[in-house]
Amino acid sequence: MRVLAGLAAALAAGTLALAALVWWWLDHPLVLQAPRLELSVEAGATPRQIAEAWVEAGVRTDARWLYAWFRASGQARRIRAGSYEIEAGITPRGLLETLVQGRERMQMVRILEGWTVKQMRRALVEAPGLRATTADWDDARLMQELGLPGVPAEGQFFPDTYAYTRGVSDLTVLRRAQRTMQAQLAQAWAGRAEGLPLATPQQALVLASIIEKETGQAADRGLVGAVFVNRLRIGMPLQSDPTVIYGLGDAFDGNLRKRDLQADTPFNTYTRGGLPPTPIALPGLASLNAALRPESSKALYFVARGDGSSVFSQTLSEHNRAVNRYQRGQP
Repeated sequence: MRVLAGLAAALAAGTLALAALVWWWLDHPLVLQAPRLELSVEAGATPRQIAEAWVEAGVRTDARWLYAWFRASGQARRIRAGSYEIEAGITPRGLLETLVQGRERMQMVRILEGWTVKQMRRALVEAPGLRATTADWDDARLMQELGLPGVPAEGQFFPDTYAYTRGVSDLTVLRRAQRTMQAQLAQAWAGRAEGLPLATPQQALVLASIIEKETGQAADRGLVGAVFVNRLRIGMPLQSDPTVIYGLGDAFDGNLRKRDLQADTPFNTYTRGGLPPTPIALPGLASLNAALRPESSKALYFVARGDGSSVFSQTLSEHNRAVNRYQRGQP
């Protein structure tokens, strides 16, 4: 009996000691590998994944302890997606509070479908409370910092609204946007229709960017995709005005002239066949889907009606009649 009593006392003492250690850890500053750490918590991430991500980001503790704390607190499911920043001195309690209540301190930046990378980066510079770490970088350095050296920046960022805490680096938001585009493109590519004249996901991204710029009304997007896919199948030039405008760059004055359509650039799809070398804008999810699962149609042409919608034609004669009616006002 004395042995059992001794064991019980030892176990009780050990439990108290462990509890004291846990209590001390919860209110003791975490060791960080840098004075300031940043992390993007993606929607759908599990508490375990979030704990492991903080350790990978530079929190020097056992990820199992963080995960156990998230679970034991009863607040694990209240952790919110977003871009977070922590500084030296933060405790495990403070870290969880930041993750749970972070949205109340969030700022928002919206990246629009159809923007170029140049427009996106300008918006990030102007975003309130966002630290412009990359403002002086060229696109090549930006992509290198994102782990994609040599990849053109255009089209590689997913247009969406991104939340962030004040003072966080714009690189954190850009990394989220790039990873989101990568994930959305991979998912769309996996569900692509059979027989498309597209060899790689990057070619799909290029086509999606053209569809994004060519679509005036959302309901027409799938047919716009069908027109360009049909043209690619038969080797017909895409003849897309937005690609020409993109190739003109700052020389474009807002008025597309005949001489512009004849001026050869790598992006002039009147003078060159196939797809241009890079995307021309940031396509949204609907345009990715329109490129990879276009509507079933034999249309090869379309022309704007003037109200945002388009008229689609299978033959050149039909198209010319539509142009005369809707562009030239002829009966």
